[in-house]
Amino acid sequence: MNSGFVYMLCNDGGNVLYTGSTGDLKTRINHHKKRYIPGFTKKYNVDKLVYFEKHANVDEAKLREKQIKGYCRAKKEALIASRNPTWRELPSDPSE
Repeated sequence: MNSGFVYMLCNDGGNVLYTGSTGDLKTRINHHKKRYIPGFTKKYNVDKLVYFEKHANVDEAKLREKQIKGYCRAKKEALIASRNPTWRELPSDPSE
């Protein structure tokens, strides 16, 4: 079974957050950046990768995604800051 990822994106101002999960982080982030995915991220220009976690498989990543989506905004911000204190854009290739 392939690895899974849970990730958080924000817009340029950092005032809009999105949490998602995928089996292919690099491709998924590329799709967000090119606005291939209709809906929330396209509407609000949310494409800056600021956080991700690698999981053993996609099912585990989906469970973690649901958990994070249940967090309040402050807890999500703290999670991002724990690994990315400056909220810089992270490379979407997990090997980098």
